[in-house]
Amino acid sequence: MSKRPILAEAQGVTVHYGERLVLDHVDLSVHEREIVTLIGPNGAGKSTLVKVMLGLQQPNHGKVTRRPGIRIGYVPQKLSIDPVLPLTVRRFLTLTRRSPEARLRQVLEEVGAGHLTEAQLATLSGGETQRVLLARALLREPQLLFLDEPIQGVDVVGQSELYDLITRLRDERDCGILMVSHDLHLVMARTDRVFCLDQQVCCSGHPERVKVLQGEQPIEGPLPALVPYTHHHHNAPERQGWCGSCQRKEKHHG
Repeated sequence: MSKRPILAEAQGVTVHYGERLVLDHVDLSVHEREIVTLIGPNGAGKSTLVKVMLGLQQPNHGKVTRRPGIRIGYVPQKLSIDPVLPLTVRRFLTLTRRSPEARLRQVLEEVGAGHLTEAQLATLSGGETQRVLLARALLREPQLLFLDEPIQGVDVVGQSELYDLITRLRDERDCGILMVSHDLHLVMARTDRVFCLDQQVCCSGHPERVKVLQGEQPIEGPLPALVPYTHHHHNAPERQGWCGSCQRKEKHHG
C-alpha cells in the first residue's frame, strides 16, 4: 500500500440499476503520483465506478471521498464529432475554458500534438484525438487524472506511445492517475497497482506480483511492455488473459 496521501477513495461503493447489480461493495483508492489501472470484462462496472469517483453519479450505498479542492482532469472513453462540424482543435480546447494562446500551445506540445492546433477535430486519427483530449484535461492543471479506455481506436504503436506519455505526465506533473483499460498487453508494465473488477474487486495488487509469460517462460523482475499477463484468482487455475472469474464471465456472455 502506498504511503503517499490519498487523492480519492471509494469505500463500499454499491450501484444497481433496478434489479441489476453493477457494483458490489467496491473499495479502491488512488494516491499521489500513483497510476492505478482498472481492468475487467465488458459489463464489469469499470466506467460506472469512474463516474461515481468523479462525482457524476451517486452510489446506492457506500461513499467516495476526494481531497478537498482537488483539481480533476477527465478523458472520456470516446468522443463523437459530427464530421461536417467545422471545429478546430484550438476551438475545441476553449469551448468550456478560456486559455491564453501560449498555454494552449504548451499543453499540445506536451502531449505531442503541437502541429494539430488548426486541424479539424473530425479529421484526426484515433491517437491524435486521444492526445487532444488529454491536452484538454491538462488545461485544468489536474492533481488527479481519470482516463477511461485512453487507447480505444489507437493502433498498437500508438498505444505504446500513449502509455509512455501517460507515465511521463505522472512523473513530471506529480499527479495521480486512475486508468480504465480493456487491453492487457501494454498496461501492466506502466501501472503501480491493478484492480480486476467484475462487479466486485476480484483481485488487486502491484503488477510485479503478477506472473507474466512470454511464450512458455515466466519472466522475473520488471514487466516488459508487449506481452500478455497471467495471474491467479483465488483457487482457479492459472489462465492467460483475465483472471478465472472474469474469463468464465466472458465465456458465458460470448
